[in-house]
Amino acid sequence: MEAVPAAEALDGHKDRFDLGVFVGDLALDEEVTSDDESLEGLQQELDDCKNDQEVANILANGVKLREYTKGVENNIRQIELDSIQDYIKESENLVSLHDQIIDCDNILSQMETVLTGFQTEIGSISSEIKVLQEKSMDMGLKLKNRKAAESKLSKFVEDIIVPPRMIGIIVDGEVNDEYMKTLETLSKKIKFIDADPMVKSSKALKDVQPEVERLRQKAVSKIFEFVIQKFYALRKPKTNIQILQQSVLLKYKYTIIFLKEHAKEIYAEVRAAYIDTMNKVLSAHFRAYIQALEKLQMDIATSTDLLGVETRSTGFLFSIGKESLKTRSSVFALGERINILKDLFSQTAKCNYSSVNSVCAFWYQEIDQPALIPHIAEAKSQKYPYEVLFRSLQKLLIDTATSEYLFTDDFFGEESIFHDIFAGPIQVVDEHFNAVLLNCYDAIGIMLMIRIIHQHQLIMFRRRIPCLDSYLDKVNMSLWPRFKMVFDLHLNSLRNANIKTLWEDDVHPHYVTRRYAEFTASLVHLNVEHGDGQLDLNLERLRMAIEDLLVKLAKMFSKPKLQTIFLINNYDLIIAILKEAGTEGGKAQLYFEEVLKSNIAIYVEELLQEHFSDLIRFVKTRPADETATSSEKVGISEVEPLVKDFASRYKAAIELMHKDVITSFSNFLCGMEILRAALAQLLLYYTRLTECAKRINGGSALNKDLVSISSILFEIKKYSRTF
Repeated sequence: MEAVPAAEALDGHKDRFDLGVFVGDLALDEEVTSDDESLEGLQQELDDCKNDQEVANILANGVKLREYTKGVENNIRQIELDSIQDYIKESENLVSLHDQIIDCDNILSQMETVLTGFQTEIGSISSEIKVLQEKSMDMGLKLKNRKAAESKLSKFVEDIIVPPRMIGIIVDGEVNDEYMKTLETLSKKIKFIDADPMVKSSKALKDVQPEVERLRQKAVSKIFEFVIQKFYALRKPKTNIQILQQSVLLKYKYTIIFLKEHAKEIYAEVRAAYIDTMNKVLSAHFRAYIQALEKLQMDIATSTDLLGVETRSTGFLFSIGKESLKTRSSVFALGERINILKDLFSQTAKCNYSSVNSVCAFWYQEIDQPALIPHIAEAKSQKYPYEVLFRSLQKLLIDTATSEYLFTDDFFGEESIFHDIFAGPIQVVDEHFNAVLLNCYDAIGIMLMIRIIHQHQLIMFRRRIPCLDSYLDKVNMSLWPRFKMVFDLHLNSLRNANIKTLWEDDVHPHYVTRRYAEFTASLVHLNVEHGDGQLDLNLERLRMAIEDLLVKLAKMFSKPKLQTIFLINNYDLIIAILKEAGTEGGKAQLYFEEVLKSNIAIYVEELLQEHFSDLIRFVKTRPADETATSSEKVGISEVEPLVKDFASRYKAAIELMHKDVITSFSNFLCGMEILRAALAQLLLYYTRLTECAKRINGGSALNKDLVSISSILFEIKKYSRTF
């Protein structure tokens, strides 16, 4: 660095000194002119300078501002001079520093040149990198497009090409699992050719399409022969159709799908062939099964087995064989026949009628048991009521229909094909059922069949198989009119019964009464879970008819007492049988209980009139609460014979009453209740007699002849115990 001349430095300081003087003069001028200016803000400045030590000293010493200013300027000037001398002393160092700065500047200039070169090179490299990046992106896009094109082209080639192995399998291979997979591949190729419009415009299609078409025709031909052969296997005797369907046909289900998609005419032929095969096979099976069942049928009732028909007129006593006699008990009684609806009724709800023989227990099966195997039952020489055969036939039908419905839906993918198949079997079953129903006079059997159909409807509902809904409804609609017709025959047999031929000179329960009671109990029991109002109305009509018949039969007895005994015995039997059927006796049981009570009251009066008529007549003509005036009219002469007569023979009379009751009533329990009621009424009459005797003048004289109440009670208890 070059040295600055001293004269130039002083000249510079001189300029600075003149400037300080000028500033001081300017301050004085401002002080002179400040009187004419505003003093606004002066207080703020004074507050700001209050804490300044220098200002405080000036103000404290009273120094004038001009003098102080000059002193400050002199000090500054001296300091400047001293600084100049310092600079002069350090001039060499400053020159050296200047040289060093220049050297550094040269070095930095060289570095700038180098860095500029680097920057230029880096810029060119960046440009090259951008070019490479653009080329890379372009190449990536081309690669992506080529891959997409390759993928589409590869898929196109894969879909349209026909490999030799596939041709060999389709043409020469056996129909097996590998054939099924190859068939699926061929189906995809056919669909690809037909579906994609771009394929149709390709030149490759002209070479491939004829080969694909020939393969399709060959596959259709082979599939048709294979499936038809399997269908014919269903026609072989003793073939298990369901096993063949599940293990063989379903395994080749795709053959049907292939035909449905690529050979509709051939599929229609295959469909028709299966329908024809299964229609004939199932029809033949059901026809043979029905013929076998008919050999097992046991006739329960005929047109003459009616409630009001005389036993002798039906030829019942001359039936051949004991088994025929035993089955007659099931004409009107439900008995063990209820077991066929076992899942409807619990074991405790079974009808255990005393008239039903236990030998018939082998007849019955539960509702959901498998169908009967006829040749096994025939080998054991077993016979069954028709409702057992009906259940077995219907069970076989719904099980077969369920299996066939599920198979056809899975194999053909059509539900409608089922109805074409089962038109024949259902017709066979209908013809048999209508023929049997036309000659069926077993009302209980018909009602059991109605309940069986209801149970089968529930089974099909739980299986969610609707294919037999219309058939089951039709069967149900056929059974109800037939039941009504047979029921009306029973009803009319009671209404139009020949009283003279039915009447027997016997006060014990009539066999018609037992028939009615068992028949009613059976129908009531079968109606418990269903509550059919129409059946209840029919049973009410039947009750009125039997009551009218019993009254007519009772009138055939010459004595009123025998008439009453006859009615009591019959009413008691009806109630007992209805109670054995369970707690569901219903309105009929309640009605007959009321009628029984009224007839027992009548009989008690008739029995007492027979032995104590004078006593009863006397008591009834004397009110129990008669006044003293009226009692004075009764003399001891009227009461004394009655008292002595009762005392002399009341024991013998009670014993005769006891014997009369024992011989008159079949039910000992009922007879005991009647005897108790009669003795209680006798005690009541005699108590009123003794009270009347005590109220008359001189009645104390009769005390020796009066029988004590305790003695009469002793006799009552004695006969109650022995009876």
